[in-house]
Amino acid sequence: MDQKNENQDLNLPLQLVISFDEVMAFYDKYAEDKNHPYHKSAVEVVKYLDNYPELREGFTDFSKLEEYQEQIDLVLEGLFPQILTNNEIKVATVPFSFKSFKYSSRLKKILEEADDSYDFTARNLDEKEMYLHACVMILAVCYGYNIDLKRPFYFDIPDKKLGVTKHYRVAFNGDFCKVIPTENAPEITDEDVKLLLDNFDNIDVWKEKFPKDSYIFRGFGIMNLFDVTFDETLSSIRTNLLRSDDNLITDVRQNLREFFNIKDLELGFSVYTLTTKEGKEITRIKQSDSLIFNTEKEISCSKFFCDGIAQKVFHKKETMAISDVEVYGKRTDYNKFYQRLKAQGIQSIILIPINAKNGSDLAVLEIASPRSYELNSVNQQKLRDIIPVFESAVSRASEDYQNILEATLQEHYTSIHPTVKWRFYEAAEKYQTALSENVENPVVDSIVFEGVHPLFGQSDIKGSSLARNNAIKDDLTTQLELAINVLKGALKKANLPIYEELVFRIEEYLNHTKEGLNAGDELGILEFLKKDIYPVFRHLKESDADVALLVETYMNRLDDNLKVVYEKRKAYENSVTILNNKLANYIDKKQEEAQEMFPHYFERYKTDGVEYNMYIGQSLVRDKSFHSLYLYNLRLWQLQNMYEMEQVAHNARKEMDHDLQVASLILVHSNPLAIKFRMDEKQFDVDGAYNIRYEIIKKRIDKANIKGTTERLTVPGKIAIVYSQDKDAREYVKYIKYMQSKNYFGKLEKLELEDLQGVSGLRALRVEVIYQEDFCEKSSLTIDELMEEFK
Repeated sequence: MDQKNENQDLNLPLQLVISFDEVMAFYDKYAEDKNHPYHKSAVEVVKYLDNYPELREGFTDFSKLEEYQEQIDLVLEGLFPQILTNNEIKVATVPFSFKSFKYSSRLKKILEEADDSYDFTARNLDEKEMYLHACVMILAVCYGYNIDLKRPFYFDIPDKKLGVTKHYRVAFNGDFCKVIPTENAPEITDEDVKLLLDNFDNIDVWKEKFPKDSYIFRGFGIMNLFDVTFDETLSSIRTNLLRSDDNLITDVRQNLREFFNIKDLELGFSVYTLTTKEGKEITRIKQSDSLIFNTEKEISCSKFFCDGIAQKVFHKKETMAISDVEVYGKRTDYNKFYQRLKAQGIQSIILIPINAKNGSDLAVLEIASPRSYELNSVNQQKLRDIIPVFESAVSRASEDYQNILEATLQEHYTSIHPTVKWRFYEAAEKYQTALSENVENPVVDSIVFEGVHPLFGQSDIKGSSLARNNAIKDDLTTQLELAINVLKGALKKANLPIYEELVFRIEEYLNHTKEGLNAGDELGILEFLKKDIYPVFRHLKESDADVALLVETYMNRLDDNLKVVYEKRKAYENSVTILNNKLANYIDKKQEEAQEMFPHYFERYKTDGVEYNMYIGQSLVRDKSFHSLYLYNLRLWQLQNMYEMEQVAHNARKEMDHDLQVASLILVHSNPLAIKFRMDEKQFDVDGAYNIRYEIIKKRIDKANIKGTTERLTVPGKIAIVYSQDKDAREYVKYIKYMQSKNYFGKLEKLELEDLQGVSGLRALRVEVIYQEDFCEKSSLTIDELMEEFK
């Protein structure tokens, strides 16, 4: 491109005028001050530069940068001191054009070592975005509107010597420039700014308010570059490890080449499971893209590797570096591992064991170089910041793999309740027979059980949403108060207004949090801390030892994985888990006893609490005779079991950090119905339009209110029994009176319920639970004992 026309070809709202007046003003100041130590030299410099008035007045022809190179070097000597030129990565530039004209020696060397085709321009900065950045600068400088469009800019500079790409972040210094509106610059109003804020993607609106060349940029800029290859590599590895495509290993390998500055570094991995076979410890290789293994599926660690690697890597799970493979070979009598490394041309290697958090799998990453001592126990330490990223990826991959296995089991080996398994076998045998007889288009039978009696129960954790929200609020309050404490400590050391302003903003968030959180508030607070507070904390850690301790106290309170205060939420979740597990384990154990009375279908779900479905009837069994007596027994058992689960939940309150209570409900349905196995969902649902009413009631009943009130039917300390026919109420009153005689239940209420959407006429019995402080799960009644006592 012709240098003279380069400025004219730029599509910007700015006329770029290169001027060194702002810098030369310093020389003028020194020349006037006879007491200044630089007075004499400044007089000489000013006298010399007066011969080149264009340097002050400015010029638009970029070619004059070369013409005045000697004079410009003199002007900028104070900004590019010789003592720092081999250390600083710095360049003088014309903003928005990336036309650079004065480089520090270190940056020159970096660019000389780049590929010949490299163009010194920032990453991902298109013409439209350049225009917008210019407009935002004009709004700030000329009109006082500070619009935050700041984001980091990077240069990705290849190093042909090392064969890697280095990444540099830019810090721009605009002290030596000014922006001046021309007579063609439209007046900008508040309404214009509001319009612009709503039209980021509409470049035509911006060009209307800021026409091309309607302002003059006068001066130049300084770009300071900082090597952030380590941070960029870490970020890139994180991003890449979220993927699961075929290029993953290739991309991570390139990341690590940049990380270690080794252009031909190689990367592999294997996933192992330690097992025992015929009394011998065997290591199975489950997955592999290894530098070491080819087709092996099993190895003996102690025979393939040396004892040192077997112990350190596979048992102690510690990273190990072999800096010289030949030395390793001599020490191990040239074992199989040495032979494999030698065959692959590997002369130094680091083995990184990573244990999946959930499961017994061990992943071992292999990072290798064809040269000895390029990988060693010293640069192995650089991996400390990367290993947690790999650990998360391995755990996630292990979970994903486990989910795939579970999905396979669900697809091909769906867990079927033992009571009804016979019917699935019948259908499968019929289908296989049809296949063997070459029946055209055979179809698997629908699995339907007619005339079964449903029983539904739930123990729902009451106020779980409120408790969860309060836990979130408490954790955020703690985190914000800790942040305030750090900044107040900093204020005692240095009374800077910015610290007071940050304290004020945090207190605003704190007050809002205490008043109550809305959707998205938590993310907004965490983003504010990350963007505005943590950079200050990093500065404070380095600037003052006492404040650094406050920052450390703050950081120590954060969860290692989530990077937020997670104390109350963790306590809440642990409490829910304790309660859910106790309830689920209890009913599962009791269910096994109930099956002995008469086989029936049972399925349980964990939510915030526990709910379950039971179905009993003749069609579910083929070698037993059903009688209504079994239904009544199961109903009594359910009520007794619900009482015992209330006791379990009550006792669990002593073990939980959060005082969680359950509200229990039983739904009684008089008429038998049909259930059908849904092949697509792999579960039973009620069948038929008439029977759908039962499912609707199940989904809505726990939200029902007592008729004429706003009181919920389900409340802690009471068991609600919902019914629609009087005969059901009479049956359950009989059971309740029996249990009142045992001092299990207190006062009984008979209630009518408000109509639900699509459901009316429901009524309920609600009975008070009398809690037994000495209740023991092991001493609870078996179903046989319950039937015997009820006779």
